[in-house]
Amino acid sequence: MKWAALVTWIATAGFGFAMLSIWLARGGMRTQQPGSRIRPPLILSHFLLAAAGLVLWIVYLAVDAEALVWIAFASLAIVAVLGWSMFAVWWRARQPVAEVVGHLAPDARPEDHFPKAVVGVHGLLAVTTVVLVFLTAIGVGGS
Repeated sequence: MKWAALVTWIATAGFGFAMLSIWLARGGMRTQQPGSRIRPPLILSHFLLAAAGLVLWIVYLAVDAEALVWIAFASLAIVAVLGWSMFAVWWRARQPVAEVVGHLAPDARPEDHFPKAVVGVHGLLAVTTVVLVFLTAIGVGGS
């Protein structure tokens, strides 16, 4: 279970990093950008806390200290709340964006460039990771 959690956590991070890269490349750090819904503190805290939790999980796998499981889970729970809040903002703000020859309009928000499939797979992997980490924490599947 703990190794499956590691695999899903790394895969989740990969999709998340792809979205972060898109957001940064499309000007997400410009907080004055009109219409931008996902603010830098929210997305960056989500990313940094998720990365820290992943490092804790790797350390847990190396030393098998039960306290680290719960700290990683707590970190992941906060990451999940931040992620759900960003998803809610993104979902509510979704609107038909004018496309010109397959490209988004120049005034599109940075998060409008997220491929829907990437958002969906990231979310599905994230939920799976939270469940696997929790099951590991409570002792399901051995230690």
